[in-house]
Amino acid sequence: MKLCPARLEPVFSPRPWGAQSLAPFFPEKSDLTEPLGEAWLTGNDCIFANGPYAGKKLADAWREMPVEWTGSSARGSAFPLLVKFLFVEDKLSVQVHPDDDYAARHEQAAGGRGKTEMWYVVRAREGSEVMVGLKPGVDREKFARAIQDGTVEECLRHVELLAGDAIFVPAGTAHTIGPGFVLCEIQEHSDLTYRVYDYDRRDAKGQVRPLHIEKALETIQFGEQKGGKIEPVRIERNSLATTYFAACRYFVTEKWEFDRSLSRRVRPELFELLIFLGGSGEIHWDGGTVKYGPAQVWLLPAGLGTYDLRPGLDSQVLRAYVPVDMDAWGRELENQGVGKKDWSRLVHL
Repeated sequence: MKLCPARLEPVFSPRPWGAQSLAPFFPEKSDLTEPLGEAWLTGNDCIFANGPYAGKKLADAWREMPVEWTGSSARGSAFPLLVKFLFVEDKLSVQVHPDDDYAARHEQAAGGRGKTEMWYVVRAREGSEVMVGLKPGVDREKFARAIQDGTVEECLRHVELLAGDAIFVPAGTAHTIGPGFVLCEIQEHSDLTYRVYDYDRRDAKGQVRPLHIEKALETIQFGEQKGGKIEPVRIERNSLATTYFAACRYFVTEKWEFDRSLSRRVRPELFELLIFLGGSGEIHWDGGTVKYGPAQVWLLPAGLGTYDLRPGLDSQVLRAYVPVDMDAWGRELENQGVGKKDWSRLVHL
């Protein structure tokens, strides 16, 4: 079967906290009558725009793909990574996502998979902040009382963010996102969310969104908090700047910034996702050439081999993949001169 980089078309989701224009990332989504909050870039219903699976939904194509496409480390009945762009103009609900164990026991109808995620800040207005994790001393009783009192924000750690920052949000972490952001979210392929507080928002029909307080209190991690702002490792070499953000059993994420041709090789045991944040150019491989642009996600098959990124304009891209193991990832960084003390802080087990 022909191996080639394959682009996925986005699917857009309305959200009460979303934006009425997604320009310049999606200029066709401007002057909207209903706010859009999310652009799903690897959702089950996203359709391949090119390659041998052109016209097929990702969920259907994934079940058909041979190991030369999927790689051996990520094979399974469901695509493992969900990538989204979030356009936030109002606060999200205060919420939490379950871990795999809880989801497997209680949410089989919704896929049975938990949700660990990270956010990369593509854009941020001055003063924009997220709230991630509980403040010291907040236990289950205090948090439950704050939900009833409408003071739940006082229980959360407030983190101001700038473009280029990143946050790691493991399952079980209470959180919300404030207005003024465009975020790229990389996560387990799950849409399980338990809302605990939604600011009494109502839709045009006067309806409120459902809350899931009991499940949330069962899944929130009280005590030591493991999420929060990432202190990345950045390496600048020749015309390439590489920033390493996070590594966990579900995904590894790094960013490349480059203005000259860049040559890389896909490892045969795993596929890669390239998420273009800015710039434009071409992807070359032994077999063809395609053009890339901002706000695009390309799936690179495990068997693709060597490929080149040739920018026409300065480019920024997030690379995400399912790791084989953390030790192999650490050795890869050590080969590039990153000490264990530096890279180990990015590992979340």
